Amino acid sequence: MSVSTTNRSELIATIQGLHQRGWCDGTGGNFSVVDQTNPLVLMMAPSGVDKGQVRDQDIIKINADGHVVYGEGQASAETPLHLMIIKQTDAGAVLHTHSPVGTVLSRHYEQNGFIHFEGWEMLKGLRGINTHETKIELPIVANDQDTNRLAEAIRPLLDTAPNGLLVSGHGLYSWGRNIAEARRHVEIIEFLLDLSWKQHLLSIGK
Repeated sequence: MSVSTTNRSELIATIQGLHQRGWCDGTGGNFSVVDQTNPLVLMMAPSGVDKGQVRDQDIIKINADGHVVYGEGQASAETPLHLMIIKQTDAGAVLHTHSPVGTVLSRHYEQNGFIHFEGWEMLKGLRGINTHETKIELPIVANDQDTNRLAEAIRPLLDTAPNGLLVSGHGLYSWGRNIAEARRHVEIIEFLLDLSWKQHLLSIGK
Protein backbone atom coordinates (compact mmCIF):
# COMPACT_ATOMS: atom_id res chain seq x y z
CA MET A 1 0.00 0.00 0.00
CA SER A 2 1.45 3.36 -1.03
CA VAL A 3 1.24 6.65 0.84
CA SER A 4 -0.54 9.59 -0.78
CA THR A 5 2.06 12.35 -1.07
CA THR A 6 -0.57 15.09 -0.84
CA ASN A 7 -2.30 13.71 2.26
CA ARG A 8 1.02 12.96 3.94
CA SER A 9 2.40 16.46 3.27
CA GLU A 10 -0.81 18.14 4.48
CA LEU A 11 -0.89 16.01 7.61
CA ILE A 12 2.74 16.68 8.52
CA ALA A 13 2.39 20.42 7.86
CA THR A 14 -0.75 20.53 10.02
CA ILE A 15 0.85 18.65 12.91
CA GLN A 16 3.93 20.87 12.83
CA GLY A 17 1.79 24.00 12.62
CA LEU A 18 -0.32 23.01 15.63
CA HIS A 19 2.84 22.11 17.54
CA GLN A 20 4.25 25.56 16.86
CA ARG A 21 1.08 27.09 18.31
CA GLY A 22 1.75 25.22 21.58
CA TRP A 23 -1.31 23.00 21.16
CA CYS A 24 0.45 19.60 21.01
CA ASP A 25 3.70 19.74 22.92
CA GLY A 26 5.97 16.71 23.07
CA THR A 27 4.16 13.52 22.13
CA GLY A 28 0.76 15.03 22.96
CA GLY A 29 -2.13 14.99 20.52
CA ASN A 30 -3.10 12.69 17.67
CA PHE A 31 -4.13 13.48 14.15
CA SER A 32 -5.68 11.60 11.24
CA VAL A 33 -6.78 12.17 7.66
CA VAL A 34 -8.91 9.83 5.55
CA ASP A 35 -6.72 8.44 2.79
CA GLN A 36 -9.24 5.97 1.37
CA THR A 37 -12.97 5.55 1.97
CA ASN A 38 -13.84 2.08 0.67
CA PRO A 39 -12.44 0.29 2.53
CA LEU A 40 -11.70 2.97 5.10
CA VAL A 41 -8.01 3.73 5.61
CA LEU A 42 -6.68 6.52 7.82
CA MET A 43 -3.27 8.13 7.69
CA MET A 44 -1.87 9.02 11.13
CA ALA A 45 1.27 9.87 13.02
CA PRO A 46 2.11 6.88 15.24
CA SER A 47 1.87 6.82 19.01
CA GLY A 48 4.82 8.25 20.94
CA VAL A 49 6.21 10.48 18.18
CA ASP A 50 7.28 13.99 19.16
CA LYS A 51 4.82 16.11 17.20
CA GLY A 52 7.43 18.76 16.50
CA GLN A 53 9.68 16.16 14.86
CA VAL A 54 7.26 14.17 12.66
CA ARG A 55 8.93 12.94 9.46
CA ASP A 56 7.62 11.43 6.23
CA GLN A 57 8.74 7.96 7.25
CA ASP A 58 6.86 8.19 10.56
CA ILE A 59 3.41 8.26 8.95
CA ILE A 60 1.37 5.06 9.26
CA LYS A 61 -1.95 3.86 7.87
CA ILE A 62 -4.66 2.08 9.81
CA ASN A 63 -7.82 0.30 8.73
CA ALA A 64 -11.38 0.54 10.07
CA ASP A 65 -10.49 -1.91 12.85
CA GLY A 66 -7.62 0.28 14.05
CA HIS A 67 -4.89 -2.05 12.82
CA VAL A 68 -1.72 -0.75 11.18
CA VAL A 69 -1.66 -1.73 7.51
CA TYR A 70 1.28 0.40 6.40
CA GLY A 71 4.41 1.72 8.08
CA GLU A 72 6.17 1.13 11.38
CA GLY A 73 4.96 1.98 14.87
CA GLN A 74 1.76 1.65 16.86
CA ALA A 75 -1.55 3.36 16.26
CA SER A 76 -2.58 5.86 18.92
CA ALA A 77 -4.56 4.42 21.82
CA GLU A 78 -7.18 7.04 20.94
CA THR A 79 -7.72 5.70 17.43
CA PRO A 80 -11.25 4.50 18.38
CA LEU A 81 -12.30 8.14 18.85
CA HIS A 82 -11.01 9.07 15.40
CA LEU A 83 -12.86 6.14 13.85
CA MET A 84 -16.07 6.96 15.70
CA ILE A 85 -15.99 10.62 14.64
CA ILE A 86 -15.25 9.75 11.02
CA LYS A 87 -17.95 7.09 10.80
CA GLN A 88 -20.61 9.22 12.53
CA THR A 89 -19.91 12.59 10.87
CA ASP A 90 -18.37 11.57 7.54
CA ALA A 91 -15.35 13.71 8.45
CA GLY A 92 -12.27 13.65 6.29
CA ALA A 93 -9.86 14.55 9.10
CA VAL A 94 -9.77 14.57 12.91
CA LEU A 95 -7.33 16.67 14.94
CA HIS A 96 -6.80 16.27 18.69
CA THR A 97 -4.95 19.04 20.52
CA HIS A 98 -3.79 19.51 24.12
CA SER A 99 -3.76 23.28 24.51
CA PRO A 100 -3.36 24.45 28.13
CA VAL A 101 -6.44 26.70 27.86
CA GLY A 102 -8.68 24.00 26.40
CA THR A 103 -7.48 21.47 28.96
CA VAL A 104 -8.05 23.76 31.96
CA LEU A 105 -11.48 24.90 30.78
CA SER A 106 -12.54 21.32 30.11
CA ARG A 107 -12.09 20.64 33.82
CA HIS A 108 -13.60 23.94 34.96
CA TYR A 109 -16.84 23.40 32.99
CA GLU A 110 -17.00 19.61 33.21
CA GLN A 111 -20.01 19.61 35.54
CA ASN A 112 -21.94 21.76 33.07
CA GLY A 113 -21.28 19.27 30.31
CA PHE A 114 -20.47 22.04 27.83
CA ILE A 115 -18.94 25.48 27.27
CA HIS A 116 -21.29 28.11 25.85
CA PHE A 117 -20.19 30.62 23.19
CA GLU A 118 -22.38 33.43 21.88
CA GLY A 119 -22.06 36.67 19.95
CA TRP A 120 -18.49 36.36 18.71
CA GLU A 121 -17.72 37.20 15.07
CA MET A 122 -15.20 34.34 14.91
CA LEU A 123 -18.03 31.83 15.29
CA LYS A 124 -18.51 32.32 11.55
CA GLY A 125 -15.32 30.32 11.00
CA LEU A 126 -17.23 27.16 11.91
CA ARG A 127 -19.00 25.36 9.10
CA GLY A 128 -22.69 26.25 8.81
CA ILE A 129 -22.52 29.47 10.86
CA ASN A 130 -22.96 32.75 8.99
CA THR A 131 -23.71 35.29 11.71
CA HIS A 132 -22.24 36.35 15.03
CA GLU A 133 -25.78 36.17 16.44
CA THR A 134 -25.28 32.49 17.12
CA LYS A 135 -25.17 30.33 20.23
CA ILE A 136 -23.19 27.10 20.35
CA GLU A 137 -22.41 24.60 23.07
CA LEU A 138 -19.10 22.76 22.89
CA PRO A 139 -19.69 19.39 24.61
CA ILE A 140 -17.43 18.12 27.39
CA VAL A 141 -17.17 14.42 28.23
CA ALA A 142 -15.42 12.78 31.16
CA ASN A 143 -12.06 11.22 30.36
CA ASP A 144 -11.72 7.44 30.32
CA GLN A 145 -8.59 5.36 29.79
CA ASP A 146 -10.77 2.78 28.05
CA THR A 147 -10.86 4.56 24.72
CA ASN A 148 -13.42 2.19 23.20
CA ARG A 149 -15.78 3.15 26.03
CA LEU A 150 -14.86 6.81 25.56
CA ALA A 151 -15.63 6.54 21.84
CA GLU A 152 -19.09 5.22 22.71
CA ALA A 153 -19.56 8.09 25.16
CA ILE A 154 -19.04 10.70 22.46
CA ARG A 155 -21.27 8.95 19.91
CA PRO A 156 -24.57 10.63 20.96
CA LEU A 157 -22.94 14.07 20.95
CA LEU A 158 -21.57 14.04 17.42
CA ASP A 159 -24.73 14.89 15.49
CA THR A 160 -25.10 18.26 17.21
CA ALA A 161 -21.52 19.08 18.24
CA PRO A 162 -20.07 22.18 16.50
CA ASN A 163 -17.36 20.17 14.75
CA GLY A 164 -15.59 19.76 18.06
CA LEU A 165 -15.78 18.52 21.64
CA LEU A 166 -13.63 18.49 24.76
CA VAL A 167 -12.49 15.51 26.80
CA SER A 168 -12.14 16.66 30.40
CA GLY A 169 -8.56 17.18 31.54
CA HIS A 170 -7.38 16.05 28.14
CA GLY A 171 -8.14 18.43 25.29
CA LEU A 172 -10.01 19.18 22.10
CA TYR A 173 -11.14 16.89 19.30
CA SER A 174 -12.13 18.76 16.17
CA TRP A 175 -12.95 17.59 12.67
CA GLY A 176 -13.86 18.71 9.17
CA ARG A 177 -14.62 17.51 5.66
CA ASN A 178 -10.91 17.69 4.88
CA ILE A 179 -7.74 18.51 6.76
CA ALA A 180 -7.86 22.21 5.86
CA GLU A 181 -11.36 22.58 7.28
CA ALA A 182 -10.47 20.53 10.37
CA ARG A 183 -7.49 22.79 11.02
CA ARG A 184 -9.67 25.89 10.63
CA HIS A 185 -12.14 24.45 13.14
CA VAL A 186 -9.32 23.81 15.61
CA GLU A 187 -8.08 27.37 15.24
CA ILE A 188 -11.56 28.87 15.67
CA ILE A 189 -12.47 26.74 18.69
CA GLU A 190 -9.10 27.35 20.35
CA PHE A 191 -9.66 31.10 19.77
CA LEU A 192 -13.08 30.88 21.42
CA LEU A 193 -11.64 28.92 24.33
CA ASP A 194 -8.99 31.59 24.81
CA LEU A 195 -11.70 34.27 24.86
CA SER A 196 -13.62 32.28 27.47
CA TRP A 197 -10.49 31.99 29.61
CA LYS A 198 -9.81 35.72 29.40
CA GLN A 199 -13.44 36.54 30.26
CA HIS A 200 -13.08 34.28 33.31
CA LEU A 201 -9.90 36.10 34.40
CA LEU A 202 -11.57 39.50 33.96
CA SER A 203 -14.47 38.41 36.18
CA ILE A 204 -12.24 37.37 39.07
CA GLY A 205 -12.54 39.81 41.95
CA LYS A 206 -15.59 41.62 40.64
